[in-house]
Amino acid sequence: MRRRHHRLLAAATALGAAGLLLAGCATSPGSADAEAQAPETPAVEGRLAVAFENGLAVLDPETLEIVGEFETEEFTRLNAAGDGRHVLVTTSEGFQVLDTAAPELTDLVFEADTAGHVVRHGGKTVLYADGTSETTIFETHALADAKGELPETQTHRAEAAHHGVSIVLEDGTLLTTVGDADGRTGAMALEPHEDHWDELAVSDQCPGIHGEGTAQDEVVVFGCENGALLYKDGEFVKLQAPAEYGRMGNAYVSESSPIVVGDYKDDPDAEGYLLHAVTLIDTAAETYEVVELPIEYTFRDVARGPEDRAYILATDGSIHVLDPATGELVDEFPVIERWEGPAEWQDPHPAIVVNGDIAYVTEPAANSVHAVDLTTGEVVASTQLDEAPNEMAVALG
Repeated sequence: MRRRHHRLLAAATALGAAGLLLAGCATSPGSADAEAQAPETPAVEGRLAVAFENGLAVLDPETLEIVGEFETEEFTRLNAAGDGRHVLVTTSEGFQVLDTAAPELTDLVFEADTAGHVVRHGGKTVLYADGTSETTIFETHALADAKGELPETQTHRAEAAHHGVSIVLEDGTLLTTVGDADGRTGAMALEPHEDHWDELAVSDQCPGIHGEGTAQDEVVVFGCENGALLYKDGEFVKLQAPAEYGRMGNAYVSESSPIVVGDYKDDPDAEGYLLHAVTLIDTAAETYEVVELPIEYTFRDVARGPEDRAYILATDGSIHVLDPATGELVDEFPVIERWEGPAEWQDPHPAIVVNGDIAYVTEPAANSVHAVDLTTGEVVASTQLDEAPNEMAVALG
Protein backbone atom coordinates (compact mmCIF):
# COMPACT_ATOMS: atom_id res chain seq x y z
CA MET A 1 0.00 0.00 0.00
CA ARG A 2 1.30 3.45 -0.87
CA ARG A 3 1.73 5.53 2.27
CA ARG A 4 1.90 9.28 2.34
CA HIS A 5 3.83 11.00 5.11
CA HIS A 6 2.32 13.76 7.25
CA ARG A 7 4.35 15.82 9.67
CA LEU A 8 3.90 15.02 13.38
CA LEU A 9 4.45 17.70 15.98
CA ALA A 10 4.92 17.15 19.71
CA ALA A 11 5.50 19.81 22.32
CA ALA A 12 5.27 20.38 26.03
CA THR A 13 2.99 23.32 26.57
CA ALA A 14 4.69 26.01 28.63
CA LEU A 15 3.00 27.22 31.78
CA GLY A 16 0.94 30.28 31.03
CA ALA A 17 1.68 30.26 27.30
CA ALA A 18 -1.97 29.69 26.51
CA GLY A 19 -3.44 31.80 29.30
CA LEU A 20 -6.54 33.89 28.94
CA LEU A 21 -7.61 36.53 31.46
CA LEU A 22 -11.31 37.31 31.39
CA ALA A 23 -12.35 40.71 32.71
CA GLY A 24 -14.88 40.53 35.53
CA CYS A 25 -14.46 36.76 36.00
CA ALA A 26 -16.15 35.77 39.24
CA THR A 27 -15.32 32.77 41.42
CA SER A 28 -17.06 31.16 44.33
CA PRO A 29 -15.64 31.37 47.87
CA GLY A 30 -12.49 29.32 48.34
CA SER A 31 -11.95 28.74 44.61
CA ALA A 32 -8.57 30.47 44.68
CA ASP A 33 -7.12 27.57 46.66
CA ALA A 34 -7.83 24.92 44.02
CA GLU A 35 -4.88 22.76 45.13
CA ALA A 36 -6.24 22.55 48.65
CA GLN A 37 -9.53 21.31 47.18
CA ALA A 38 -7.83 18.54 45.18
CA PRO A 39 -8.44 15.75 47.73
CA GLU A 40 -12.19 16.33 47.31
CA THR A 41 -12.09 15.51 43.60
CA PRO A 42 -13.57 11.98 43.88
CA ALA A 43 -16.51 13.31 45.90
CA VAL A 44 -17.41 15.94 43.30
CA GLU A 45 -16.77 13.90 40.15
CA GLY A 46 -19.63 14.30 37.72
CA ARG A 47 -20.48 17.93 38.45
CA LEU A 48 -22.61 19.62 35.80
CA ALA A 49 -21.58 22.74 33.87
CA VAL A 50 -24.32 24.86 32.30
CA ALA A 51 -23.70 27.75 29.92
CA PHE A 52 -25.94 30.77 29.50
CA GLU A 53 -25.55 34.18 27.86
CA ASN A 54 -22.26 35.74 29.04
CA GLY A 55 -21.67 33.15 31.73
CA LEU A 56 -21.76 29.63 33.07
CA ALA A 57 -22.56 27.81 36.30
CA VAL A 58 -21.31 24.66 38.00
CA LEU A 59 -24.02 22.53 39.64
CA ASP A 60 -23.93 19.73 42.17
CA PRO A 61 -24.90 16.57 40.25
CA GLU A 62 -27.33 15.30 42.89
CA THR A 63 -29.04 18.41 44.26
CA LEU A 64 -28.42 20.75 41.30
CA GLU A 65 -27.33 23.36 43.82
CA ILE A 66 -25.23 26.06 42.15
CA VAL A 67 -21.70 25.78 43.55
CA GLY A 68 -19.99 28.33 41.28
CA GLU A 69 -20.82 30.99 38.68
CA PHE A 70 -18.46 32.68 36.22
CA GLU A 71 -18.60 35.38 33.59
CA THR A 72 -17.44 34.48 30.10
CA GLU A 73 -18.18 35.28 26.47
CA GLU A 74 -21.69 35.75 25.10
CA PHE A 75 -21.93 32.24 23.60
CA THR A 76 -19.76 29.32 24.64
CA ARG A 77 -19.89 25.58 24.08
CA LEU A 78 -19.10 23.00 26.74
CA ASN A 79 -17.42 19.59 26.51
CA ALA A 80 -16.24 17.17 29.18
CA ALA A 81 -12.45 16.82 29.22
CA GLY A 82 -12.89 13.21 30.37
CA ASP A 83 -10.95 13.24 33.65
CA GLY A 84 -13.97 13.52 35.94
CA ARG A 85 -13.02 17.04 36.97
CA HIS A 86 -12.61 19.42 34.04
CA VAL A 87 -14.86 20.82 31.33
CA LEU A 88 -13.51 22.55 28.22
CA VAL A 89 -15.21 25.86 27.39
CA THR A 90 -14.95 27.02 23.78
CA THR A 91 -14.11 30.70 23.54
CA SER A 92 -12.66 33.00 20.90
CA GLU A 93 -9.18 32.09 22.20
CA GLY A 94 -9.60 28.31 22.18
CA PHE A 95 -10.55 25.66 24.72
CA GLN A 96 -10.54 27.20 28.21
CA VAL A 97 -10.26 24.85 31.19
CA LEU A 98 -13.09 24.90 33.75
CA ASP A 99 -12.22 23.11 37.00
CA THR A 100 -15.57 21.93 38.34
CA ALA A 101 -14.05 20.60 41.57
CA ALA A 102 -12.52 23.91 42.78
CA PRO A 103 -14.74 25.30 41.17
CA GLU A 104 -12.73 27.73 39.03
CA LEU A 105 -12.73 29.03 35.47
CA THR A 106 -8.96 28.85 35.12
CA ASP A 107 -6.63 30.94 32.96
CA LEU A 108 -5.48 27.79 31.14
CA VAL A 109 -6.42 27.67 27.46
CA PHE A 110 -5.57 25.22 24.71
CA GLU A 111 -5.17 27.88 22.03
CA ALA A 112 -7.19 27.23 18.88
CA ASP A 113 -8.33 29.22 15.87
CA THR A 114 -12.09 28.63 15.89
CA ALA A 115 -12.30 25.90 18.54
CA GLY A 116 -14.61 23.08 17.49
CA HIS A 117 -15.11 19.43 18.39
CA VAL A 118 -13.80 17.67 21.51
CA VAL A 119 -13.54 13.87 21.46
CA ARG A 120 -12.72 11.56 24.38
CA HIS A 121 -11.71 7.97 23.70
CA GLY A 122 -9.16 5.39 24.79
CA GLY A 123 -7.53 7.59 27.43
CA LYS A 124 -6.96 10.46 24.98
CA THR A 125 -8.73 13.80 24.67
CA VAL A 126 -8.65 15.24 21.15
CA LEU A 127 -9.35 18.88 20.24
CA TYR A 128 -10.02 20.23 16.76
CA ALA A 129 -9.47 23.82 15.56
CA ASP A 130 -11.61 24.59 12.50
CA GLY A 131 -9.63 27.69 11.54
CA THR A 132 -6.41 25.74 10.97
CA SER A 133 -7.63 22.10 10.99
CA GLU A 134 -5.10 21.42 13.72
CA THR A 135 -5.72 18.41 15.94
CA THR A 136 -4.39 18.60 19.52
CA ILE A 137 -4.04 15.36 21.49
CA PHE A 138 -3.28 14.84 25.18
CA GLU A 139 -3.49 12.07 27.73
CA THR A 140 -6.84 12.62 29.46
CA HIS A 141 -5.57 11.94 32.99
CA ALA A 142 -2.67 14.35 32.45
CA LEU A 143 -4.98 17.35 32.68
CA ALA A 144 -6.01 16.45 36.23
CA ASP A 145 -2.39 15.71 37.13
CA ALA A 146 -0.95 18.90 35.60
CA LYS A 147 -1.69 21.11 38.66
CA GLY A 148 -1.82 24.60 37.23
CA GLU A 149 -0.40 24.03 33.76
CA LEU A 150 -1.48 22.44 30.51
CA PRO A 151 -0.36 18.88 29.83
CA GLU A 152 2.06 17.89 27.09
CA THR A 153 0.35 17.68 23.70
CA GLN A 154 0.84 16.15 20.27
CA THR A 155 -0.55 17.83 17.17
CA HIS A 156 -1.45 17.15 13.56
CA ARG A 157 -2.39 19.78 11.00
CA ALA A 158 -4.42 18.93 7.90
CA GLU A 159 -3.53 20.27 4.48
CA ALA A 160 -6.54 22.62 4.35
CA ALA A 161 -8.74 24.19 7.01
CA HIS A 162 -12.34 23.02 7.39
CA HIS A 163 -14.96 22.28 10.05
CA GLY A 164 -13.70 18.87 11.11
CA VAL A 165 -13.16 16.34 13.85
CA SER A 166 -10.49 13.83 14.90
CA ILE A 167 -10.29 10.79 17.15
CA VAL A 168 -7.37 8.65 18.34
CA LEU A 169 -7.89 4.90 18.66
CA GLU A 170 -6.39 2.73 21.39
CA ASP A 171 -3.53 1.63 19.11
CA GLY A 172 -2.61 5.27 18.39
CA THR A 173 -4.25 5.50 14.96
CA LEU A 174 -5.49 9.02 14.24
CA LEU A 175 -8.73 9.33 12.29
CA THR A 176 -9.35 12.82 10.95
CA THR A 177 -11.68 14.43 8.45
CA VAL A 178 -10.65 15.67 5.01
CA GLY A 179 -11.89 18.89 3.43
CA ASP A 180 -11.18 22.49 2.50
CA ALA A 181 -12.94 25.83 2.19
CA ASP A 182 -15.20 24.43 -0.54
CA GLY A 183 -16.48 21.45 1.42
CA ARG A 184 -15.73 18.24 3.28
CA THR A 185 -15.29 14.95 1.46
CA GLY A 186 -14.22 12.14 3.78
CA ALA A 187 -11.66 10.94 6.29
CA MET A 188 -8.20 9.40 6.58
CA ALA A 189 -6.44 7.10 9.02
CA LEU A 190 -2.89 7.97 10.07
CA GLU A 191 -0.22 6.05 11.97
CA PRO A 192 2.14 8.09 14.21
CA HIS A 193 5.92 7.97 13.97
CA GLU A 194 8.58 10.11 15.65
CA ASP A 195 8.31 13.10 13.32
CA HIS A 196 5.56 12.25 10.85
CA TRP A 197 2.33 10.37 10.24
CA ASP A 198 1.94 7.54 7.74
CA GLU A 199 -1.32 7.38 5.82
CA LEU A 200 -2.98 3.99 6.35
CA ALA A 201 -6.33 4.47 4.61
CA VAL A 202 -8.41 7.25 3.09
CA SER A 203 -11.97 7.66 1.81
CA ASP A 204 -13.59 10.44 -0.21
CA GLN A 205 -17.05 8.86 -0.01
CA CYS A 206 -18.49 11.02 2.74
CA PRO A 207 -19.66 14.41 1.43
CA GLY A 208 -20.33 16.94 4.18
CA ILE A 209 -18.70 14.68 6.78
CA HIS A 210 -19.67 15.77 10.29
CA GLY A 211 -19.60 14.31 13.77
CA GLU A 212 -18.23 10.99 14.98
CA GLY A 213 -18.87 8.24 17.48
CA THR A 214 -17.27 4.98 18.61
CA ALA A 215 -19.36 1.84 18.92
CA GLN A 216 -18.58 -1.62 20.29
CA ASP A 217 -15.27 -3.17 19.17
CA GLU A 218 -13.94 0.33 18.49
CA VAL A 219 -15.80 0.80 15.23
CA VAL A 220 -15.89 4.52 14.44
CA VAL A 221 -18.75 6.13 12.52
CA PHE A 222 -18.85 9.51 10.77
CA GLY A 223 -21.99 11.16 9.42
CA CYS A 224 -22.33 12.02 5.70
CA GLU A 225 -24.88 13.89 3.59
CA ASN A 226 -25.74 10.60 1.90
CA GLY A 227 -25.27 8.05 4.67
CA ALA A 228 -22.42 7.17 7.00
CA LEU A 229 -18.76 6.21 6.89
CA LEU A 230 -17.39 3.46 9.16
CA TYR A 231 -13.77 2.78 10.09
CA LYS A 232 -13.58 -0.89 10.91
CA ASP A 233 -10.70 -3.39 10.96
CA GLY A 234 -8.33 -0.88 9.40
CA GLU A 235 -10.58 0.07 6.48
CA PHE A 236 -13.27 2.60 5.63
CA VAL A 237 -16.73 1.23 4.79
CA LYS A 238 -19.43 3.42 3.21
CA LEU A 239 -23.08 2.89 4.16
CA GLN A 240 -25.55 4.53 1.80
CA ALA A 241 -28.68 6.40 2.92
CA PRO A 242 -31.96 5.34 1.29
CA ALA A 243 -32.44 8.86 -0.13
CA GLU A 244 -30.10 10.77 -2.44
CA TYR A 245 -29.84 13.36 0.33
CA GLY A 246 -29.93 11.68 3.72
CA ARG A 247 -27.78 13.61 6.18
CA MET A 248 -26.56 12.26 9.47
CA GLY A 249 -24.66 14.93 11.37
CA ASN A 250 -24.43 13.52 14.89
CA ALA A 251 -23.80 10.03 16.23
CA TYR A 252 -25.16 8.93 19.61
CA VAL A 253 -23.18 5.90 20.67
CA SER A 254 -22.47 3.42 23.42
CA GLU A 255 -19.14 1.61 23.38
CA SER A 256 -20.93 -1.51 24.66
CA SER A 257 -23.38 -1.60 21.73
CA PRO A 258 -22.74 -2.21 18.02
CA ILE A 259 -25.74 -0.05 17.10
CA VAL A 260 -25.27 3.67 16.49
CA VAL A 261 -28.23 6.04 16.68
CA GLY A 262 -27.86 9.08 14.44
CA ASP A 263 -29.95 12.12 13.68
CA TYR A 264 -31.41 12.24 10.16
CA LYS A 265 -32.48 14.92 7.71
CA ASP A 266 -33.79 14.07 4.23
CA ASP A 267 -34.79 17.53 2.99
CA PRO A 268 -31.87 19.91 2.32
CA ASP A 269 -34.31 22.83 1.96
CA ALA A 270 -36.21 22.22 5.20
CA GLU A 271 -36.40 25.26 7.45
CA GLY A 272 -35.56 25.15 11.14
CA TYR A 273 -33.73 22.54 13.17
CA LEU A 274 -36.46 20.10 14.16
CA LEU A 275 -36.02 16.50 13.00
CA HIS A 276 -38.52 13.64 12.84
CA ALA A 277 -36.44 10.55 12.09
CA VAL A 278 -33.29 8.76 13.29
CA THR A 279 -30.80 6.42 11.68
CA LEU A 280 -29.96 3.04 13.17
CA ILE A 281 -26.54 1.83 12.06
CA ASP A 282 -25.56 -1.72 12.95
CA THR A 283 -21.78 -1.57 12.78
CA ALA A 284 -21.45 -5.35 13.08
CA ALA A 285 -23.89 -6.17 10.28
CA GLU A 286 -22.96 -2.98 8.36
CA THR A 287 -26.59 -1.96 7.86
CA TYR A 288 -28.19 1.49 7.75
CA GLU A 289 -31.87 2.00 8.56
CA VAL A 290 -34.02 5.11 8.81
CA VAL A 291 -36.80 5.10 11.41
CA GLU A 292 -39.56 7.71 11.20
CA LEU A 293 -40.72 8.97 14.60
CA PRO A 294 -44.04 10.42 15.79
CA ILE A 295 -42.06 13.12 17.66
CA GLU A 296 -39.69 15.99 16.81
CA TYR A 297 -36.32 16.85 18.33
CA THR A 298 -33.04 18.69 17.62
CA PHE A 299 -29.42 17.52 17.57
CA ARG A 300 -29.11 18.45 21.29
CA ASP A 301 -31.95 16.18 22.32
CA VAL A 302 -30.61 12.63 22.01
CA ALA A 303 -28.37 10.72 24.43
CA ARG A 304 -27.54 7.09 25.17
CA GLY A 305 -28.25 5.77 28.65
CA PRO A 306 -29.27 2.70 30.66
CA GLU A 307 -29.51 -0.59 28.71
CA ASP A 308 -27.79 1.15 25.76
CA ARG A 309 -31.12 2.73 24.85
CA ALA A 310 -31.51 6.15 23.26
CA TYR A 311 -33.32 8.86 25.21
CA ILE A 312 -34.92 11.54 23.03
CA LEU A 313 -36.18 14.81 24.51
CA ALA A 314 -39.03 15.76 22.20
CA THR A 315 -40.92 19.00 21.62
CA ASP A 316 -43.86 17.59 23.58
CA GLY A 317 -41.69 17.94 26.71
CA SER A 318 -41.19 14.22 27.32
CA ILE A 319 -38.16 11.96 27.16
CA HIS A 320 -39.02 9.15 24.76
CA VAL A 321 -37.09 5.90 25.17
CA LEU A 322 -35.96 4.25 21.93
CA ASP A 323 -34.81 0.62 21.78
CA PRO A 324 -32.09 0.67 19.09
CA ALA A 325 -32.40 -3.08 18.54
CA THR A 326 -36.01 -2.76 17.33
CA GLY A 327 -36.40 0.91 16.44
CA GLU A 328 -39.44 1.08 18.73
CA LEU A 329 -40.30 3.73 21.30
CA VAL A 330 -40.79 1.73 24.48
CA ASP A 331 -41.41 4.34 27.19
CA GLU A 332 -42.12 8.02 27.81
CA PHE A 333 -41.23 10.30 30.74
CA PRO A 334 -42.92 13.74 30.95
CA VAL A 335 -40.35 16.30 32.16
CA ILE A 336 -40.87 19.85 30.85
CA GLU A 337 -43.48 21.98 29.09
CA ARG A 338 -44.02 21.72 25.32
CA TRP A 339 -41.50 23.76 23.33
CA GLU A 340 -40.74 24.99 19.81
CA GLY A 341 -37.60 24.63 17.75
CA PRO A 342 -34.95 27.39 17.77
CA ALA A 343 -34.63 30.05 15.07
CA GLU A 344 -30.84 29.52 15.10
CA TRP A 345 -29.05 26.45 16.42
CA GLN A 346 -27.11 28.55 18.94
CA ASP A 347 -30.34 29.83 20.54
CA PRO A 348 -31.23 28.30 23.93
CA HIS A 349 -33.52 25.32 23.49
CA PRO A 350 -34.05 22.17 25.55
CA ALA A 351 -31.14 19.74 25.68
CA ILE A 352 -30.28 16.45 27.37
CA VAL A 353 -27.03 14.93 28.65
CA VAL A 354 -26.69 11.65 30.53
CA ASN A 355 -24.35 10.41 33.25
CA GLY A 356 -25.08 6.85 34.35
CA ASP A 357 -28.78 6.51 35.13
CA ILE A 358 -29.36 10.28 35.45
CA ALA A 359 -30.35 12.59 32.60
CA TYR A 360 -29.96 16.34 32.91
CA VAL A 361 -32.52 18.36 30.97
CA THR A 362 -32.60 22.09 30.33
CA GLU A 363 -35.82 24.09 30.17
CA PRO A 364 -34.82 27.55 28.86
CA ALA A 365 -38.38 28.91 28.93
CA ALA A 366 -38.38 28.43 32.72
CA ASN A 367 -34.65 29.16 33.27
CA SER A 368 -34.50 25.66 34.76
CA VAL A 369 -32.44 22.48 34.82
CA HIS A 370 -33.86 19.12 35.87
CA ALA A 371 -32.34 15.76 36.85
CA VAL A 372 -34.30 12.70 35.76
CA ASP A 373 -33.78 9.10 36.90
CA LEU A 374 -33.95 7.18 33.64
CA THR A 375 -34.72 3.90 35.40
CA THR A 376 -37.98 5.28 36.83
CA GLY A 377 -38.72 8.45 34.87
CA GLU A 378 -38.86 10.43 38.11
CA VAL A 379 -37.63 14.04 38.22
CA VAL A 380 -35.32 13.81 41.23
CA ALA A 381 -34.05 17.41 41.37
CA SER A 382 -34.66 20.80 39.76
CA THR A 383 -33.07 24.22 39.97
CA GLN A 384 -33.77 27.65 38.54
CA LEU A 385 -31.07 29.94 37.14
CA ASP A 386 -31.15 33.69 36.62
CA GLU A 387 -30.63 33.17 32.88
CA ALA A 388 -31.89 30.71 30.27
CA PRO A 389 -29.62 27.63 30.23
CA ASN A 390 -28.13 26.77 26.87
CA GLU A 391 -25.41 24.11 26.59
CA MET A 392 -24.46 21.55 29.25
CA ALA A 393 -21.62 19.16 29.98
CA VAL A 394 -21.00 16.66 32.78
CA ALA A 395 -17.45 16.29 34.11
CA LEU A 396 -17.30 12.69 32.94
CA GLY A 397 -14.46 10.45 34.09
